[in-house]
Amino acid sequence: MQQTIIDGVRIDLCPPDEMDVNWVGNLDVLNQLLACWLRVHADDIPLHPRLIGRPGVGKTTLACAAAARLKRDVYIFQATVDTRPEDLLISPVLNQEGKIKYVASTLVTAMIRGGVAVLDEGNRMGEKSWASLAPLLDHRRYIESIVAGVKIKAHSDFLFCTTMNEDASTFEVPEYIQSRLQPQIYIDFADANEEAEIIKSNMPFAPDEIVDYVVHFLQRAHAADEPYSVRDGINITRLVLKLAAAEAERGNPSVKVSDKPILPRDMRTALHSAVMGVLGDEALRYLSTD
Repeated sequence: MQQTIIDGVRIDLCPPDEMDVNWVGNLDVLNQLLACWLRVHADDIPLHPRLIGRPGVGKTTLACAAAARLKRDVYIFQATVDTRPEDLLISPVLNQEGKIKYVASTLVTAMIRGGVAVLDEGNRMGEKSWASLAPLLDHRRYIESIVAGVKIKAHSDFLFCTTMNEDASTFEVPEYIQSRLQPQIYIDFADANEEAEIIKSNMPFAPDEIVDYVVHFLQRAHAADEPYSVRDGINITRLVLKLAAAEAERGNPSVKVSDKPILPRDMRTALHSAVMGVLGDEALRYLSTD
């Protein structure tokens, strides 16, 4: 584990997240995010955007893809309802000798090393934790750790964004924090061609007939304003292939498993089982009856 010393305090740093991602779909949102992080003058500072959308539309993937485009390390911090300020900043832990050592969070590690910090699902976090980030998210660009007794200034290359889900299980972000998290970049459901490309990029071995059928299901659900996302589509596709492989292992002669596996002859039965297994009975109404 790498370390650094700040004001005489030794702090352990976290490794970056290894993310092999490629943004497929709406390039406008990718360009918006990259523009937010630009510095147009020596005295300019990056913006701290909010990536907003329903669960599963690719908000975190977008942030990681933008970091990769800039050839920056990315550090993801998963926010939860019980995230504490010290979780966000620096935590004291006991080492093997029973002495206290200080460990920087992924967010603070990104600050120190000039990486990209992605605060995932930030609106699941309470106001007390957000307050600890207030000086980082304005022109001051620093945090203060009461636990370690240090003030840490962000590296000039440090970049930040937060993802926020549109659902009911979230906190209201305080206004003084909202004003620091600008602009809002909304990620909507992809269109049919984009969803097919996304599924194929995640599962290049999936037969086209399965991908097309799953995309048709998703588009019907989007039209009815259901929350089913392309992530659900990927999971449905994956489950269909696993069901086919399991049937092949049982010796069903109608199934072949190879580099391009195919479904049993009754495609609807397999897809029916996969949709029900991933999303439940209510989602079955959006399966094609053609």
